[in-house]
Amino acid sequence: MPRAIDGSKRKDHRKKILKLAKGFRGRRGTNYKAAKDAVVKALVHGYVSRRDRKGDMRTLWISRINAAVRAEGITYSRFIEGLTKAGVEINRKALSNMAIEDPTAFKAIVETSKKAIGA
Repeated sequence: MPRAIDGSKRKDHRKKILKLAKGFRGRRGTNYKAAKDAVVKALVHGYVSRRDRKGDMRTLWISRINAAVRAEGITYSRFIEGLTKAGVEINRKALSNMAIEDPTAFKAIVETSKKAIGA
């Protein structure tokens, strides 16, 4: 019985890998052996980056809040301390959006924070 060397399973698997490698530069996009390694690496980076994005967004929100509260004459850490003491539970994403979209409401929250810490 002849040996099957180019079966459909093998062809399908290679096609799947090359489809995932579409757009990669040079050999990595056309050569199966190079594409296989490139695809695995790309998928790993994608997985890790989806988790890193959460921390990156939090950092961005904190930077925005810090800039907004410094304009009001208080630091970010003192602002958060004041919110905690006042019992205000607003997450950083909401505070960041408020600082950008509704400065008057944000100013009121800053005043609440200042009053709570006695500044």
